[in-house]
Amino acid sequence: MERSLVERAQAGDRDAFEVLVRQKVDAVYRTAYAILGNAADAQDATQETFIAAWRGLPRLREPERFAAWLSKIATNACRMSLRHRRSVREIPMEVDDARSAVRSYGPPDGSVADAYAFDRAFERLSIDQRALLVAHHLNGRPLADIALELEVPLGTVKSRLHTARAALERSLAHER
Repeated sequence: MERSLVERAQAGDRDAFEVLVRQKVDAVYRTAYAILGNAADAQDATQETFIAAWRGLPRLREPERFAAWLSKIATNACRMSLRHRRSVREIPMEVDDARSAVRSYGPPDGSVADAYAFDRAFERLSIDQRALLVAHHLNGRPLADIALELEVPLGTVKSRLHTARAALERSLAHER
């Protein structure tokens, strides 16, 4: 069904694309929020993701890989948001369920102090490390799917995930 929607959207069917957006918007937003850490940036990155997807859809050669392709676009939108953010000082305003879900990997007692420490530790990771941890631990994506998306061997994804976890643990140790 998704492939059919993608093919129709590639042919210019806006209604088909709207259905795809409705199916994917929550997952894209959840991922963006987990990576970026605030609602405004996550909303912007989500919007940028779907704008870029609409513009790039005619060039998608494998419609059955739409979800992986969209995930790459979302990660790049987050990367661009982080680049822009470096020049702007932010004041954190909220903590959301999406961030909390990723925290299940980290803070031992779930206290607010541990949650903030986890946020600071998570923000020190590279965008690629964040995206990998979010894809696997928050979104529950199998490593084989992530390997297909990244177009790398499964062993490479396992190694990168191990490295990301170790970096997060080091960063958390720094926070304590």
